Amino acid sequence: MKQNNDQNNFKLAVESLYNSCDLSQLSFKTTADIKDDCEHLGQERAMGALKFGIGMKHDGYNLFVLGSTGLGKNTTVKKLLAKESVTAEAASDWCYINNFSQQHKPLILKLPAGYGRQLQNDMQQLLEDILIAIPAAFESDEYRTRTQAIQDEYKQKEMMAFKDLNDRADKKKIIMLHTPGGYTLGPTKDGKVLSPEEFDKLDEKEQKEIKKIIDEIEKELIETIHRIPVWYKENRENIKQLNREISEVVVNQSISELTLKYIKLPDVLNYIDAIKQDIIENVNDFRRLGIEKESEDNRQTILSAFSRYQVNVLVDNSQTTGAPVIYEDNPSYVNLIGRIEHIAQYGTLLTDFTLIKAGALHRANGGYLVLDARKVLMSPFSWEGLKRAIHAHEVRIESLERMLSFASTTSLQPEPVPIDVKVVLTGSRLLYYLLKEYDPEFGLLFKVAADFAEDIDRSDENSELYAQLIAGLQKENELTPFNKKAVQRIIEHCARLLEDSEKISLHMGSLLDLLREGDYWARQSNRQEVTETDVQQAIDTRRYRLDQIRERVHEQVIRGNYLLDTSGEKVAQINALSVIQLGDYTFGRPSRITATARLGQGKVIDIEREVHLGGSVHSKGVMILSSYLANRYAKDQPISLSASLVFEQSYGMVEGDSASAAELCALLSALADVPIKQNFSVTGSVNQYGEIQTIGGVNEKIEGFFDICNARELTGDQAVVIPRSNIKHLMLRADVREAVKENRFAIYSVQTIDQMMELLTDRKAGVKDKNNHYPQRTINYLVQKRIDELNKLRKFFAADNKVPEHNFTRKNELKS
Repeated sequence: MKQNNDQNNFKLAVESLYNSCDLSQLSFKTTADIKDDCEHLGQERAMGALKFGIGMKHDGYNLFVLGSTGLGKNTTVKKLLAKESVTAEAASDWCYINNFSQQHKPLILKLPAGYGRQLQNDMQQLLEDILIAIPAAFESDEYRTRTQAIQDEYKQKEMMAFKDLNDRADKKKIIMLHTPGGYTLGPTKDGKVLSPEEFDKLDEKEQKEIKKIIDEIEKELIETIHRIPVWYKENRENIKQLNREISEVVVNQSISELTLKYIKLPDVLNYIDAIKQDIIENVNDFRRLGIEKESEDNRQTILSAFSRYQVNVLVDNSQTTGAPVIYEDNPSYVNLIGRIEHIAQYGTLLTDFTLIKAGALHRANGGYLVLDARKVLMSPFSWEGLKRAIHAHEVRIESLERMLSFASTTSLQPEPVPIDVKVVLTGSRLLYYLLKEYDPEFGLLFKVAADFAEDIDRSDENSELYAQLIAGLQKENELTPFNKKAVQRIIEHCARLLEDSEKISLHMGSLLDLLREGDYWARQSNRQEVTETDVQQAIDTRRYRLDQIRERVHEQVIRGNYLLDTSGEKVAQINALSVIQLGDYTFGRPSRITATARLGQGKVIDIEREVHLGGSVHSKGVMILSSYLANRYAKDQPISLSASLVFEQSYGMVEGDSASAAELCALLSALADVPIKQNFSVTGSVNQYGEIQTIGGVNEKIEGFFDICNARELTGDQAVVIPRSNIKHLMLRADVREAVKENRFAIYSVQTIDQMMELLTDRKAGVKDKNNHYPQRTINYLVQKRIDELNKLRKFFAADNKVPEHNFTRKNELKS
């Protein structure tokens, strides 16, 4: 009776197994009656960091929003940035324009919001107008008259030069004959050209005089002929000047309105002036192609030929209110930095400044860029490109081939775009601290960490605020209102998700999923409000959808394929509890642990570790057992013990130390030769001093053993032993609580390994007296006795003696 009374001290009342939510102090009937003014519940720290980071304008104060997936980080960031961007200064438009002096280096043009598309349309219209105006001007009667006058002047000058020379030759009786081979000079007499025979009959003096005159005239003729190209060049220059004058008149007429329109934008005026000069220099192209502009197809072809006059609107903020907020879901290098596209023409790839495309950094210029840190890091070169742009305050568009020196062909080198952008990265805590540790530039560029909380304390005040949060989500997602009991059940379930009855989960993704599924079941039942039954059905059906593997595992136990006793007593054998996690679904699985103890050198062998099926944490737990045994039973002597521990029928990885208490109990049972009750299952980790420590998954572990016992029929003596520190984590299923209430199942909590052994063996653990001895027939006495016997055996064998004949059995010690 005394032993049973001691056990009752460790037995938990049903009230300890579940922390019910009570909202009776609130007056609402459904969430439709609640004001949904609870925003960012429990995220005061993160919101303060976000507002600080957004408001800080100095370099490096970009943000990293950290927390687990589903906390609502992205939603919160979107709402906050949307609110902040409205009051921020409007972002500019950015355009690439042709560099008429170096066409492979396009220039960037910054314009007020809306002016980029406007300038592009104006340039398009200007080009179309000039393609019509210039050919018309050069086909006008005025141009033809002036051109003819210049041509006539040239011809008149040439004709007069030869006429004057011919007149002077006539006076000197020399004739100028124009032949296909050029000009020929010959002497005349009495108006007739002298033949060679007649010239030879002249006296020598007269011949010399005629030759002298011919040489002089020939010299003048040569000089005149040499002046003809000069006159022709002057003629061409005069025509070119005329063309320039006509072109200037036409262009000035076309751009005068544009000049007035953009008078306050000097960069645009400079660009218009450069276009004007280029059109005038290349007016013949407009004359030639303008005449051909008949059909629509010809029109587009001709316009594409003059693409150097177009405006490439890189970023258009005409429809943006305030600062832009850009979310790039695929942050590849080209999607972040931009790209230069090419077109195939006659087997050759061609490009120009009109094929430059913007990246997310361009679109977010003057505002905010939100990126998923994991996606950025997984995209090749994106992380380095992002850091380079933030550090340099500019975006330089260049192909990866050129950046990596894989290609040396001539390509565009666009002018870098200066940027002023606030970058917001979202990601997990692990990713944040890894970057902080291994990337020296990360801390310089992302100085603000917004850490989202995972939970809040489950106080009456916070429960009321959580009800307001549920009401807000219900209205925002247009769901059926939830009644008070449904809200209470939701809060209880959120505590269960967190494995802590004193906390409430802030995982907005899971909460919203539960609300939507509860709404679904209410609509299926044609109810006007979501009830507790609907919420419970949503919880149960979600578990059922993922429950097949758990059922199969438990079926193997029930059918006897997986050995597990739930009644009787056995030495060195114990039921331990473990958790299997599959994605976001976890369930408990009881496991059998056995131990052996024999003469050895003080080593406890973890068989899982020996075959590489044990994780490092599990191996650590086993090593702690060795330390516990040596500290408690062999402080002043070596421990001549060799022991083995194993999870029976375990064929996969074993990790964690939550079974270390069970392993120690099995080992103590093996040493003391005391049987352990198999109707008990235990969980808990143990330290070197025998204290039972907190473990995770306590609810799933208890429910896992309960399901096995329930399938085999509850006898009333089946129970689970958990650490005392895990009581606050209990949020057990209703059927488990009902069985405990009816004394068909029990849950015990302990603080030390001694208390656990007393429950498992119905035998006192024993405390040393003043002589440093344990009371006889206690567990610690038997363990100590066995270890002393093993030490004697070791000394005996070390002396190379025969095995002693005395009996080391402890049957008499085990008698009650």
